[in-house]
Amino acid sequence: MCLLSGDRRCTVASTPSGLGPDGQEVTGPLSWYRSFTREGRRAFKGAFGGFALDSYDFQVLPLSMVAIAGYFSLSTAQTGLLTTVTLLMSAIGGILAGVLIDRVGRVRTLMITVGTYALFTVLCGFALNYPMLLVSRAFQGIGFGGEWAAGAVLIAEYAKSRYRGRVLAFIQSSWAVGWGLAVIVSTVVMDTLDPAIAWRVMFWTGALPALLLVYVRRKVQDAPQVTRRLTKEGRVPLSSVFQGALARKTFFATLLATGVQGGYYTIATWLPAYLKTERGLTVVGTGGYLFVLITGAFCGYVTAGYVVDFLGRKKSFALFAVLSGGLLMAYINIPQGSNRMLLVLGFPLGFCASAIFSGFGAFLAELYPSAVRGTGQSFTYNVGRACGAFFPTSVGFAAGDEGVGGALVYGVMGYAVALIALVGLPETRGTELS
Repeated sequence: MCLLSGDRRCTVASTPSGLGPDGQEVTGPLSWYRSFTREGRRAFKGAFGGFALDSYDFQVLPLSMVAIAGYFSLSTAQTGLLTTVTLLMSAIGGILAGVLIDRVGRVRTLMITVGTYALFTVLCGFALNYPMLLVSRAFQGIGFGGEWAAGAVLIAEYAKSRYRGRVLAFIQSSWAVGWGLAVIVSTVVMDTLDPAIAWRVMFWTGALPALLLVYVRRKVQDAPQVTRRLTKEGRVPLSSVFQGALARKTFFATLLATGVQGGYYTIATWLPAYLKTERGLTVVGTGGYLFVLITGAFCGYVTAGYVVDFLGRKKSFALFAVLSGGLLMAYINIPQGSNRMLLVLGFPLGFCASAIFSGFGAFLAELYPSAVRGTGQSFTYNVGRACGAFFPTSVGFAAGDEGVGGALVYGVMGYAVALIALVGLPETRGTELS
């Protein structure tokens, strides 16, 4: 019963929080990293790299959206569908990966998902028509959906409870690293090559994650307690996360993920097009404005980790949901001719819209016991992402009448949904993982 109840009293830490692998107290700004064993540090690097390259491969599409739309003569609804199918298929990938995480291990699942999203990102670059691109992007979404949960669960089980919020926040910050790299590459490629070939080159650079697989295969392994459980214990059915005390957590955690990701992907998908089409910025100009947003995002990820550990998980989600929704409303209502204000608000918007994600890795890991941690975390996050996909899709359909800027209000609605979801979830700060 203890295995499936999710009761915090049933979990035991192998090393007291705040102590390093040698049993000595660790202090200083990087105490969270110094508290890891050698295996924990390798796991951190593998999870960080996996999510950064996951971000890179995802961002290739939004950054190439205008060129793709011109090449295939697509409507805004059709271009929006490319993102929607990615996020919808990420739910399937997330569910499959969740089962694999709890049955074959975190590291093996991480390798499978990274290889999948890298392969199909490259294949997108060879698409001869819109249906081929749509199908390739759908399969890319399967790998995209499973990678985050595999890496997050892997490192959460190495982290001490005292530092778990900031550790997972630094993992989350790798999204901004991958996004920034994609913007730099896109700015160079789109500015130097003909748009008809430039978008294909962007997708072909999605082969980069293959290099990470070599490191993960040779250096990274599951936490020892997980390895023992996988070899000694029977399999727990997928349905366990929908039973008893876990059912309520699964529902509201999925709703929380829906709202947060609905708001975020509305911004990430449509902001480049908004800056180009309605603000009249060039490719280089758009890259500059996005870089300010991304710098804010990175700072938000790493700073929020400390907020999550200090305020707790629920208060942090509420704080950043309110700020993200308010800043997005302010951003899209900046008058024409005042583009400098876009730079001013770009940093705090990127900061808050990304900071809200810093609590997910720790919070979802703490909601579930070890036997179904991968299943629960991957299901809630990725099904929430799939449901959240309807927010940027709504922008695509509404943009014809209201313009992209006016339709971005759907992102604000996503953050409102996140606030409602918090009512049904418990606070988990201080939970020790078995």
